[in-house]
Formats: sequence, structure tokens, C-alpha cells
Amino acid sequence: MNQRESMRREDTASGLTAVEVAALQAKYGPNVVASSSDRLWWRTAHDVLTEPMFLLLLVATALYGMLGDTPQAMTLLAFVVAVVLLTAFQSHRTASVLRALRDLSAPRAYVLRDGKRDSVSAAQLVPGDIVFVEEGAKVPADGTLMEAHELSVDESLLTGESIAVDKYPCSTGGMQEGVASDLLFSGTMVVRGQGCMTVTATGTQTQLGRIGAQLADVREPPSPLQLEIRTFVRRFATLALIICAMLILAYRWRTDAWLPGLLAGITLAISLLPEELPVIMTVFMALGARRIVNEGVLTRRLSAIETLGQTSVLCVDKTGTLTENRMSVRALYANGEETWLKDGERSITQAFHELIEYLVLASEIEPLDPMERAFHEAGQQYLADTGRLHRHWSLVQEYALTPELPAMSHGWRTSVPGESLVACKGAPEAICALCDMQAEVVQALLERATRMAEQGLRVLGVAKAHHAGENWPDGQRDFNFTFVGLVGLLDPVRPDVTGAIAECRAAGVRVVMITGDYPSTARAIATEVGIDAAHVVTGAELAEMDDSALQRAIRDSNVFARVTPGQKLRLVEAFRVAGEVVAMTGDGVNDAPALKAAHIGIAMGRRGAEVAREVASLVLLRDDFSPIVSAIRLGRRIYGNLKQALSFTVAAHIPMVAAATIPIVAGWWPMLGPVHIVALELIITPVCSIVFENEREKPNVMREPPRRVGERLMTNRTLATSVALGCAVGSVVVFAYATAFSLGFDAVDARTVAFPLLVLGNLGIMFGVRLLATGATSRLPRGANPYGWAVAGFALIALALLLTIPAIASIFGMRAVLAGLM
Repeated sequence: MNQRESMRREDTASGLTAVEVAALQAKYGPNVVASSSDRLWWRTAHDVLTEPMFLLLLVATALYGMLGDTPQAMTLLAFVVAVVLLTAFQSHRTASVLRALRDLSAPRAYVLRDGKRDSVSAAQLVPGDIVFVEEGAKVPADGTLMEAHELSVDESLLTGESIAVDKYPCSTGGMQEGVASDLLFSGTMVVRGQGCMTVTATGTQTQLGRIGAQLADVREPPSPLQLEIRTFVRRFATLALIICAMLILAYRWRTDAWLPGLLAGITLAISLLPEELPVIMTVFMALGARRIVNEGVLTRRLSAIETLGQTSVLCVDKTGTLTENRMSVRALYANGEETWLKDGERSITQAFHELIEYLVLASEIEPLDPMERAFHEAGQQYLADTGRLHRHWSLVQEYALTPELPAMSHGWRTSVPGESLVACKGAPEAICALCDMQAEVVQALLERATRMAEQGLRVLGVAKAHHAGENWPDGQRDFNFTFVGLVGLLDPVRPDVTGAIAECRAAGVRVVMITGDYPSTARAIATEVGIDAAHVVTGAELAEMDDSALQRAIRDSNVFARVTPGQKLRLVEAFRVAGEVVAMTGDGVNDAPALKAAHIGIAMGRRGAEVAREVASLVLLRDDFSPIVSAIRLGRRIYGNLKQALSFTVAAHIPMVAAATIPIVAGWWPMLGPVHIVALELIITPVCSIVFENEREKPNVMREPPRRVGERLMTNRTLATSVALGCAVGSVVVFAYATAFSLGFDAVDARTVAFPLLVLGNLGIMFGVRLLATGATSRLPRGANPYGWAVAGFALIALALLLTIPAIASIFGMRAVLAGLM
């Protein structure tokens, strides 16, 4: 019996009803493995409570209590709570984004419910559901196999065994080496064939769920950027400890007191520690992923965001990426005649009836591929009343397309007893090789196919054969095929592709087409969209190249045609060896190795196999080229904004360090205490995570070359600029503090002069970093980020309250100089 026909479950079963599903979902819950992310608040609280800055603030609070300064201690404690709440809010905001992204990338399942086949989230499955699985998809739950067609499953996730396991229904397969071969397990991957199963267990009751939640919570290793941030923070922390120890000793030597010295050291440590940086990194990447998903690209690995700005080579497929993946039969060649079909045309001459007849017979019965659907549409349109659509024939044998022989055949049992027919379609050269024809005839046919392909058509050959007997041969070469004709399909180019490729070219990103299509078709499409197609390399030519020849080929050619999946992997590895940062699109099971080998694997979300999405870093929510370009632009923007945030953080800490250190070394009264530093942190952190995260990209961001591999987040020039800005502000603040003392001001009045200057200086650093990043010399560009002005307004209002309300001013050791003016 034909598996595909028998798998039309609507004829034999209707699946669960909506009422039954709702009741079972209430009983068993969602089909998800428990995740540690469910304990988010506990983990967030632990992370916050163990941060060095939090511990330093608690120590400072205790020291103020020991010195008897209760208002200062309570104020500092209130600031501690504020810092905790701000950090928790940012963590919750980040986790919410990541949770939404994870839900969006959750696998889907094809299920039979209420007599209809539908696609639902795998989390909605319940025991008793009838689920369809197919090649390239992940098994969404544990189940018992009802029907199968050449089904093999990779169960290495559970067993560690790399060899795929063949699966059979209980009635046909029995046992396989003592193991029930009719059981499918959640999380395993279908590597061949298709099947239909009844769900027996979901969620934590599956084999995967019993093993433990750690499998669902495997975290990717730190990216190079994360490691760079950690190293940066660690170096600053080491420097802070050394300087703080020296400051404490200096204070003890000058005043012969330990507790004030400890407070001065803690103040300096808080001012030195760039605690914002890990938070900034997480926030930027999470919110960046949300921005990218709004452009139609789902980020499955956050580390891909930092690599986007380095992409120098973008390898793309033709069908569905550059073209609309909306195939239609446009040209036919049979019996020495050629015809072009027009939209709306309902009939053709009988000379082409047999060609379309065998084209349909060689196609999938229930097609999902656009090309296969186009063949069935042509059959319905042109053979409806001819008796050549054989709905009652039985498909009894299939021969799959292979890299060695790019052709597929279907063996049909006809209505005539004992008669079987074989329909074959595939690459023209493969079909000619299967048919016994003279060399000059083959050459003429291939020349005809080339001329059709040069007009942008995808060309296939069709052949037929008869078969007698019940036993079928092992391969297609054992049939005596007769050539039937050529078919040309048109897949129109997407209207926005040409502009997007031009944008890539301007950004220094080289677009390379890698396709399995005919070379002439690839050249025609490449030329139309703006890819240099002067040199087209075929898969046959690649097979003959050694590594050095391949390096020359990838340097000189941008179009590779008739390429096998294995050759895609070789091309990606060759580009990597050449020092390029490679992004690659793919959709099939065989594309998975190349997607994994690329720096950024980009899977097709709609037509892509689940295994391709599993190994990819990015998933296109719509199978289009433009979102890839948008993702590259946003990747560059995110990285540029992260550099600004880091520059601001370094520059903003320098004046605080100067204000906390120089007065003590000079023998003046301390200018800053922990309460002042924490107040400044409540400005610095929002500036980094809100202002710079929302900063718009530079107008020429896509007219600059890709970032070099290994380029540091903060170059020597950037560091020097940040230090210069910080030193300038620090000099003004310390000079104002010293001048106030020289004019006879006491410590309170001097601090009242200097601290507002420090706040204003931080705001000035924020605007200065933004101006330097945009290259502007006098003002921010039109339509600039409004959050900068919002944070500045908040800081000025807080400063006005500080200088107006005596109770607040006294806590900060300042005088309410504006109180008399109110």
C-alpha cells in the first residue's frame, strides 16, 4: 500500500476534538520540559545579592551605622534597595524578551484534530494526539508509531548512539535487536522518511523529561565579546582593589583613623568597579534580538548578533531566497516541439499531454515543495478532461534523488492487471544518462536545456519506462527508460532583492549564490539581481579541484551551480580558511552541516527543516532576502551602540575616581561618599542600558567595510578618547572643589559646588560620546534618540530637588542653596 495515501488520516480517523484537547491540556499541562528559567526571580536575586557593588554598599551602610550616622546609613540602604530593584527590573526585562524569543522558536507539530491536519505549537500536544513526523523534523513527544515510510530516527540525544534507528509500525516491524521499533521519543530527529504516531507521553513524562531539565537548559559558551567584557571588568576590579588599599593606608597615615579610611576606600571601589558592563552586554543582546525579530529574523543564539557586523561573505540559495519560491510551468519541449505557456491558458496541443502526464506521475502525491505543486497545477489545468490523470493508480515503488544521480522515479500499478509504469524526472543530464540515446541526440537535448535555462528557467527532464513482475530492481539504472521531454519552470525574482544586494555590496558584504540549479539558470538569475556571474563554477568542476584551486575559485567566482550539499560544506569551509566571516542560508536536512560550519547559519523558517533550524544561529520568519540585510544592519548598529556605552562607562567613572581620590591625597575633606557614587550610578546605568541601546545607527553604517575579525570592542583610540573626556570633566570638578576651599568655603559648601558639576559633567560625557560616534561637530543629527534628553531631564530635576530640599541636601552633605529662592 502507498504510505502517503494511507497517511490521509481523514479517511480513517478524525483525531481528538477541541473539547478533548482542552480537557487533556488541563490534566497534563503543556508539553515542555521543566526549565530552570522558571526559577528566574530566585536566580536574579542570587546574582544581585552576590555582586561586589551590593556587598560593598552593605559594608558602607554598616560602617555609617558604627559611626552613628543613622540618616546616612538609612539613605544608603534605600539606595541599595533602588539598585537591587533596578537590576532586577533589567534582568526581568531581558528574561521576558528571551522567553518570548524562545517561545517563538519553539518547534511546531503537524497534528490531526477534528478531522483536519493542522500545525500547532509542540507545547500544545496532549496524549492521544495523532501527529505526523517527516524528514528533518524533531519528534515533538513520545509516541507509538502507527504508520511509517522508510522512517529512520537519530536517537543519539538519548542513547549516545550516532547510528540512525529504523522505525516500523508494530504490525510490520516487530522488534529490532530487542528494542521496540515502533516507539518514537521526544527530542529525537527524523533523518529519513515520514510517519504518523499516536502521542503517549508529553512534557516531564517523556523519556527526555525523565532524564532531566538540564538538557533543555544547556547554555552556549561565552562569546568572544562576553569574554572581552569579563576580562575588562576583572582588570578594573584588580586595579580598584590595589588603589583602594593604598587609599586606606594613606588615610590612616594622615588621620590615624580606620573607619573613615575604610569608607573612603569603599567609595573609591564603588566608583572604580564598572558593574554596569555585564548588565549592559546582556541587555543589549537581548533587546537587539527583539529588534531583529521585528525585522523578520529570529535569533536563536545571541552570540550571532556580535558576528553580524563582521560578516564579509553571504552565501545564499537561489530558490526562495532570491526568488519568490512560487514556481509555475512556463515552457515545454516534447516530440521536437517547444511551447511557452501563458497565464490563464487552459489547453495545449496533444503533443505535450504525455509530458505533463509523466511529470505528474513522477511528482509527490501530496506535495509541499512549490515545484511539485506547480507540476500538479499544470496537470489539473491542462489534463483535466484527457483521461491522463490517474487518481486510481497505486504508487508501489519509489526511487529517491541522490547526489550521484539527481533524478527520482515512481513505480505505479496501473488499472491493467500485471502492468506497471515508471515515471522519472530530474536534471536533464541525469535523464539523458538513464535513456539509451545517441550522443548527438543527447548533445542536442542538453543544448536545448541550456537555451531554456539562459532565459531564467529551471529545466527538468522527464522519462518513462515499463516494468513487468512483482520484484522491483534496486536502482533506477536498471530500467529501460525512454525520453519524454523537457520542462521549464519560472520562479520570479523577488522585487526587493536587487536593492538589498546593492546595499550588501556597498557595505562590503560579498553575496555568493550557491544553488543546485542549472548553470545557465543560475547565471541568468544572478545577472538579474546584480551578482557578478562572469565566472560560474559547477559542482562537477568543484569535485575536480584541490584545496589551492578551490581557493582561487572562491576568489574569482560568485556563482556556484549544480552544487551538492557536501560541496556546500566544502565551500563554506574554504571561505573560512580564506579568512572570511561567512553567513549562509539553508533549508534542508543536508544543509545542516554547512549551516553549522558557517559563522552564522541562517535557516528558512517556513520551508526549512527542523534540523536546519536547530543548528542555525538565525531563522528567517519569512523566506526572503531583505531581512538578512536588515539583520546585518542591526548587528552593526547594536555593536556600535555597545561601543558607545562602554566608552561612556569608562569616561564617566574617571571623574568619580578623581573626586574620590585627589581630595584625600591632597589632605582636603573627602568630597564623595558612597551615597554620592550610588546616586551617580542611578544615572549612569539607565544612560547605558536605555539611551545608548536606543541610539540610531549612523547614516553610513551600511557603507562601511565589515568589522575586522579580532577587533577589540574598545580600541586604543577609543580608550584614549574616553579617558580624555573623563579627565576633562574630572579636572573641572576637582578644580572647582579646590577653588571653593581657597575662597574660604567649608566642606559642605565646596561639595555643593563640585557635586552638581560632576552630575552635569556625566551628562556632558553622554552627549559628547554620542556626538563623537556620529561624527557630528556641533549638534546631534535630526531625529536623534529622545531618551538622552529624558535621562538628562530626570537628572536635572533630581539635582534641583537636591539643591532645594534641606533634608535631602543634608543627607548628601550639601547645602540647599535654592531653598531661599523658592
